[in-house]
Amino acid sequence: MRVAVLGAGTMGHGIAQVSAMAGHDVALRDVDDDIVQDGLDAIESNLAGGVERDKVTDDEMAATLARIEGTTDLATAAGDADLVVEAVPEDVELKQNVLGEAEGVAPADAVLASNTSSLPVTEIAAALERPGQFVGLHFFNPVHIMALVEVVVAEQTSDATREFASEYVEGIEKTAVEVQDSPGFASSRLGVALGVEAMRMVEEGVASPRDVDASMELGYNHPMGPIELGDVVGLDVRLDILEHLREELGERFRPPQILKRKVRAGKLGKKTGEGFYVWEDGEIVGVSE
Repeated sequence: MRVAVLGAGTMGHGIAQVSAMAGHDVALRDVDDDIVQDGLDAIESNLAGGVERDKVTDDEMAATLARIEGTTDLATAAGDADLVVEAVPEDVELKQNVLGEAEGVAPADAVLASNTSSLPVTEIAAALERPGQFVGLHFFNPVHIMALVEVVVAEQTSDATREFASEYVEGIEKTAVEVQDSPGFASSRLGVALGVEAMRMVEEGVASPRDVDASMELGYNHPMGPIELGDVVGLDVRLDILEHLREELGERFRPPQILKRKVRAGKLGKKTGEGFYVWEDGEIVGVSE
């Protein structure tokens, strides 16, 4: 299978990596050469880390990298693709435009997919000429480690497209969870509900970020606490999801002021070096004041 991934950021290069590791030929496309190269470099770094931990062999790393090409040309990326996955920022109009352009150059039988974590896939599909061939594929960060992919079924998604998507997910050795299109799907809705309550607890002085996280990691066996997870995902992303869910589902998803203040201050979490925690070289080194 040939897979085109549109967007070479954190999620895009992760989707490209796992697709190539499963034996698919992959085109990783973004609008700028430097962004494409950053994505390719990140894939190589991830694979090198896997080699160091004896999770990936040298031969597997070489074969994976050989299956991935980077490009800024949409027709080159999607022109002969069986599957096109967009992984651009969370904006409905942007996703519609990117997918619409891809639909114009991709083969007539290609399946189009969005990696959106919360936007309505039915609305995205409405802008396409062949909406029955569109589906949501919600991967989780970091893509090469997380085992889950939500297959989000739009109102227009055909049974053949849904089955194709599930088979692709299983083929890249992930677990497919099928959900109907609804605000926040299953994972984002549940995840931000826990995360927003954790932020409110910190805001109210109930417990520190470290203690809130420890309570969920040790008491409920979560691999990462909700405050740390928010920093890893990006506090701006958390805020966008909460505002969308508040509009769709009501005040229980109202963003807390502490989150709004951090986003306004540019303290977005791991990617900026500070959120609820202070980060250096990808590791927590302290708690933000």
